[in-house]
Amino acid sequence: MLSLILAAALTSAPVATAITLPAQPAPLHGVLLTPENPSAVAVILPGSGPTDRDGNSPMGVRAGTYRLLAEGLAAQGIATVRIDKRGVAQSAAAGGDEAALRFTDYSTDARAWAAEAASRAGKPCAWLIGHSEGALVAVKAVEGGDDKVCGLILLSGAGRPAGVVLREQLDNGLPEPLKAQAFAALSELEAGRTVADAPPALAALFRPSVQPYLISWLPLDPAALLAAYDGPVFIGQGTTDLQIGVTDAQTLAAADPKATLKLWDGVNHLLKTAPADRAANMATYADPALPLAPGVAEDVGAFIRANEM
Repeated sequence: MLSLILAAALTSAPVATAITLPAQPAPLHGVLLTPENPSAVAVILPGSGPTDRDGNSPMGVRAGTYRLLAEGLAAQGIATVRIDKRGVAQSAAAGGDEAALRFTDYSTDARAWAAEAASRAGKPCAWLIGHSEGALVAVKAVEGGDDKVCGLILLSGAGRPAGVVLREQLDNGLPEPLKAQAFAALSELEAGRTVADAPPALAALFRPSVQPYLISWLPLDPAALLAAYDGPVFIGQGTTDLQIGVTDAQTLAAADPKATLKLWDGVNHLLKTAPADRAANMATYADPALPLAPGVAEDVGAFIRANEM
């Protein structure tokens, strides 16, 4: 009897498979997590910066959000592909020259990953689950339509252009006159002009090699892009998110009245239960043992299952 129980447990455990996607200047890498007889498959698109396939970053983030989400979806019979985006972790070589990177590189990769995930899972299409900046990548990826994308799951995603959100974040964290200099630099970049005299204190944000990417990213309006999309959309947002607010989720929902909006009370940017207090909230970013907030994976999975292609 014990051997039968163990055999059943092993049979039902999801299988992780490393996968490679051809790309230039080097291949992209990810992992496919497949439960037995999956009903659907989704690609999890990471947020900004050096965020890897598990949702971790060398910038102090070790929450494992994407791994936990993938495991939560696998428990509901949904396969996922978690990816290292170009320039990050195992896909580092695909980053190439930072000065040549554009936002559309990420959205083009997302479409390719959707086709690959669908093929691997034997499905007609794959869902795009975009977290944080990944939500904008997802919305941009379906601009003009893509029959390999079943629909969009937008988690902790901005509903307004990046410049608006950045100004809010910088307004809360920068002293004068540094704030005025940062806002002036943003205005120049939004106008499509590079900035030669960015303040040294802001070099990480406005370094010359990243400015072409910022110019390609800042004009994008996620709500306008979403309004043009006619597939199924789920918008999930926590109420104690310190980076993206409920206003952004509501703006996205207003752009697509058919979308499903879910606000998770007491949930932060990394989809963990967290208070509004900044120090306690940020402490969850480095806690891989803390599970996803109750309901997050379940709500996403329920929406996907209700809209299976």
